[in-house]
Parts: sequence; C-alpha cells; structure tokens
Amino acid sequence: MVFPEGTPIAGVVSRLAGLGSRLADLPGASVLTVLASVAVGVVVANFLVRLIGRPVARRVSRQSVAQTIVRGVRVGTIGAALLVGLGAAGFQFSDLLLGTAVFSAVIGIVLAPLVGNFINGVFVLADQPFEIGDMIELEDGTTGFVEDITIRYTKIFTLDNTFLVVPNGTMRERDVTNLSAEDERTRRSIDVLVTYESDVPEARRRIERAARDCDAVIDGGPDIRIGVARYMAGPDCRLHEFGDNGILLRLRYWVKKPYKLAKVQSDVNTKIRQRLGDPDANVTMAYPHRHLVFDDTSGVARVEAESGTPGGVDPDAPAAATPDLSDDAESDRDDLSGGGAGQ
Repeated sequence: MVFPEGTPIAGVVSRLAGLGSRLADLPGASVLTVLASVAVGVVVANFLVRLIGRPVARRVSRQSVAQTIVRGVRVGTIGAALLVGLGAAGFQFSDLLLGTAVFSAVIGIVLAPLVGNFINGVFVLADQPFEIGDMIELEDGTTGFVEDITIRYTKIFTLDNTFLVVPNGTMRERDVTNLSAEDERTRRSIDVLVTYESDVPEARRRIERAARDCDAVIDGGPDIRIGVARYMAGPDCRLHEFGDNGILLRLRYWVKKPYKLAKVQSDVNTKIRQRLGDPDANVTMAYPHRHLVFDDTSGVARVEAESGTPGGVDPDAPAAATPDLSDDAESDRDDLSGGGAGQ
C-alpha cells in the first residue's frame, strides 16, 4: 500500500526513519543494540524455560538429561539473540570466519580441555554411570552424593559437608563405585579371629546373632539376587581360613541403606565384642602371641657380677684377664726362707 507524501502516516514513517538514522549515528549505538538484543533474549529464554520445564521433566526420566535440555534451550535462545544483535549492528560474519581461520590453531590449543570436557560430558549423560542423588565412592575413598551433572563437570556433595567439582574428562577416567544405583542394599564383611581352643560353631552363631541385633542390618528374608547368583539375605558367618594365630571367621551381612556404612559397621563390631565377651561363651578372640624358648642349643648367657665376689672379680673371666704373680711369689718365698736360716 502506498500513501501520498502529504498524508499523516507517511510523515510519521519518515520521522521514525530519520530518528533511527540519527540514533545509529550516535557513538556506542552498536553496543547498545547488541546489549538490548541480548536482554530481550534473556527474557525470552526465561519464558521458554518456564514453559517447557515441567513437560520436559515429565517426559524425561533422568533428571540430569532434563536439566541439560533446559540449559541448552536457555543458552541457544540467548546465543540466537546475540547473533541477531550483531547482525543489526552491522557486524560482518564473513570477517569473523576469516579471523577464525587465522587464529584457529591458537584457539584449538586453548579450548582443547574445554572441548574434551564437553565430549566426556555427553558420554557421561549417555552411559548413565550415575544420576543426580546417587551416592558414589571415588577411587581415592571420597564418598558423597551427586549434586549436579552438567556438560562440563560433575558436582559431588561429600559426606564431610564440602563440594567437590570434578571435570567430566577426569570423571570418566576414575573408577567410580555407585552405591545406590538401582538396589540400595549393600553387602559388607567383617573378619573375626578366634583361638583354636574356642567353640567354633558357637562363635559363628553368636557373631550372626550380633549382626541381627542391629536395626540397619537385614536379618532375613528371601535370597538377594545379583545377576545369576543368589545370596542369603540374613547374616552369614563362615570359617574362612586357618591362620597362624587362630581361626579366621568371616561375617557377611547386608545393609538396608548405604548412607551410614561406617556407623553400621561400628555397631556390628560392638555387638560382636559383647557377644564373644560373654562369660558363658566358650569363645576367645585371638591375637598374636610370641613364645621365647631357650634350650641347650641356644647358646651360653654370660653374666657379669657387680657385687658378691671378692674384689669384684668375675670367676668366669678368662685367665688372661687375671694378673700373673707367680714369679714375684716365688722370689718372696726365697727371701723368707733365707732370712729364716740366718736367724
């Protein structure tokens, strides 16, 4: 539709065009355009996140994947708004491509670790070794809960009330034990050494009863299946081996929840100590003993007497240590005999 030049609408359009040209001539107008475009992108991104957040959470079972999708929508919307703002400001993307070709080697070296973490993050999300909320244990003994999984890193909330942020590249190279992936029941074992003179069957019964007394221990029920194998649900104590200092009994028991394993093990150890320490039990806990035996082939012990001998002389001392006075004694006898004859 074409309006005559004298109509009011044509005048408004011409004024707006003149205003736009004057604003474009102002210093910093390009920067303001880009910032305004990014601000609009942030507002639109927040609206989209609120719009699709719940549907994505309902359709995607894994929380980490759902959060990654929502983050991708947010970053993509803001990135698109940034590109629109740069285009409106007159930025030439062909110049950017030429500059990228020149500095690609430097950028590749600088961003290589970051790109590696992104790729490993995709593998972590795809392989599903752990999920947000799982309790895991790293190879160095650090135990905690998975707080968040992103494309770049995994955040772990440790049992010491600290946060541990591990890059996904390092996370995939570590041995990670998932303690609460599908079945939270965890089997633990305790070794108890008793003497050979102990009543071994009675010791086994008392150790199993001590484990059943703990509330966190599964005291019985159907066998627990792991793969194709089945294990007793209740505590099971068996004779493991004959040691140098006693008979080694090994107790295996299942814990309902893996969140307080150290406390449960301490409670079981306390109960075992009480059960085996009962005076009615013919069981004695063994510990290393050492016997020193001396016989005729063990050598001769030489003892130096400090007192009780005349002059403090050791009667067992070698003859070389005793002064030789035979010549002097003989001369003294000759003198005495000659003197007596003269008298």
